[in-house]
Amino acid sequence: MSEEAQSPMTLLYTEVEEELRAAVRSLLTDRSSPSAVLAHVESAATTGAVPYDMELWKALGRDIGAAGLLIPEDLGGAGASAREAAVVLEELGRAVAPVPYLSSAVLATRALLGARDEAARELLGRLASGEVTAALAVSFAASPYTPPHPAVTLGADGTLTGRVTGVIGAEVADVLIVPVSAEGGDPALYAVDASAARIKTVASLDLTRPIATVSFSEARARPVGSVAGVADALLLAAGLLASEQLGVAEWCLSTTVAYVKERKQFARPVGSFQAIKHRLADLWLEVVGARAAARNAAALLGAGEDAGVAVAVGVAQAHCGTVAVHAAEECIQLHGGIGMTWEHPAHLYLKRAKADEIALGTPGDHRDALATLADLPGPVS
Repeated sequence: MSEEAQSPMTLLYTEVEEELRAAVRSLLTDRSSPSAVLAHVESAATTGAVPYDMELWKALGRDIGAAGLLIPEDLGGAGASAREAAVVLEELGRAVAPVPYLSSAVLATRALLGARDEAARELLGRLASGEVTAALAVSFAASPYTPPHPAVTLGADGTLTGRVTGVIGAEVADVLIVPVSAEGGDPALYAVDASAARIKTVASLDLTRPIATVSFSEARARPVGSVAGVADALLLAAGLLASEQLGVAEWCLSTTVAYVKERKQFARPVGSFQAIKHRLADLWLEVVGARAAARNAAALLGAGEDAGVAVAVGVAQAHCGTVAVHAAEECIQLHGGIGMTWEHPAHLYLKRAKADEIALGTPGDHRDALATLADLPGPVS
């Protein structure tokens, strides 16, 4: 065994991860500042367009190579791990960037990696190059501990019929990855051209990540392998979502600290008041705890070992979702009047935090799962 393989797992960021962070942050600073995101989503709401910034996604996915981080090198990807993907999501959360990274480069990609089919490998190569964008046709509210039964069925003529609600990234996907049930057979994974499906965007709390209802009516599809990877995709996405929530919380904390240093009341900076100091100190401790939980989940997911992964994901999601919401609430309140306006981007962070909190299982769902995973006794009647 190599010395590297024997070294203990660390939650510290590696040099490669810091270089990746610097590249992503530089791109987002130039192309997707919070004020730019706010202007973009407001423009999309006015024109009826989807809020995704596909030019930004092209730069992130193709130029930086983020689209293929989780795809093996022999398929054209970077062969990186969940640790690197977590760093990207931290930065995307910090900027509330409207790009389909989680839906395409994490959920759809991981589902295809578990399909183990030549057709899936071919599609993964196109995803790695940034040639296509994919979406996994599973509700964003699905629990990683109890993956939903496929809502789409395979007809005798090989076409798909059914409807899936709460799908993210479908509006801008070129290909939909669909779990399908077949009468008398095992569930399988199919790829469908997005043009063959009816995609209807529905109201979403998060203005930067819409959800959609995807309907199929005798849609032509091609099999890409087993659905075994869907459960792994949901667990991976839940674990990495904690890093996005960490990014949201860190932006809210740092922005609020900067603001209270400048905002004056009674000829003194607001941040000099003891009560404000205590609130921000408490929030800092929460964010530090969230970072440890998110990094632990990413590290175990990246190690490729099954032992302890579900527990680490459950802990991260049970904690980070709540911290992100609290950080966004404190950000709005401590900004005073300006924080309550649509002109300040703080509301985008609160909406992203609240939407993420109920995505891929609520904190309560994760705590319930942890009780089972840790073999804790049930409540005493």
